[in-house]
Amino acid sequence: MNLKITVLGSGTSSGVPTIGCSCEVCRSTDPRDTRLRPSILISSPGLFGSAGRNIVIDTTPDFRAQVLRAGIVRLDAIVYTHGHADHILGLDDVRPFNYHQGGRIPIYASRPAFAIIERVFAYVFDNRERKTHVPQLDVHVIDDAPFDVLGLRFEPIPLTHGKDTIFGFRFGNAAYLTDHSEVPESSLDRLRGLDVLFLDALRHRPHPTHSTVEASIEIARRVQARRTFFTHMCHDLGHAATEASLPRGIFLAYDGLEISVASFMQAE
Repeated sequence: MNLKITVLGSGTSSGVPTIGCSCEVCRSTDPRDTRLRPSILISSPGLFGSAGRNIVIDTTPDFRAQVLRAGIVRLDAIVYTHGHADHILGLDDVRPFNYHQGGRIPIYASRPAFAIIERVFAYVFDNRERKTHVPQLDVHVIDDAPFDVLGLRFEPIPLTHGKDTIFGFRFGNAAYLTDHSEVPESSLDRLRGLDVLFLDALRHRPHPTHSTVEASIEIARRVQARRTFFTHMCHDLGHAATEASLPRGIFLAYDGLEISVASFMQAE
């Protein structure tokens, strides 16, 4: 059975092109230089039974456009890395899935992340009777213990994001780590034996809450995943030139990229 990862967005919080910018990357005609906000889709026909299911990590402000572009017609669960705007603001756009599927959608978030989601989308959780539709969600608050999503085991990977601790996730032989300024040593130990690794690589210049290309190359070197993909990139990084400079086995993610993970572990 194969696990398929589709990159729904590989950009930073402002996306690429960036509003008001006329730099070379923002004017690029290479479609790989157009980056929506960061998110991935996890799917596999064999993983969830013959019908197949879809899990999304983060619902960005571009979620509707990402769903339409990827042709997603079913959504079965959402997993959140943290509560920043570029990772949660598309949550309202799950309503058509509720309508067409006729059921509630489970979401998984840490307590700090859910506190933000609950505040931003207060109308979803206030239990008032209303005549309009709101997202129908089943909330699962997670901590650093592994948890099951539709038969797939997720292992939270604590990450330092500026002054905050957030989660990346390992699922079988793949791991998705976005929005990190540092990956703690204890988290590196949880990333051995990976087929696919995603890492934050905002730009070359240092940033207080995100990793640089050079720092993420060093993380990739230490983890030794078979394939590493950089994501959460700003307009400082042109796809073709940047990828050509990377060590063997390290690539830039791009919107629409599909990655097959040859094997994975299901929940026990």
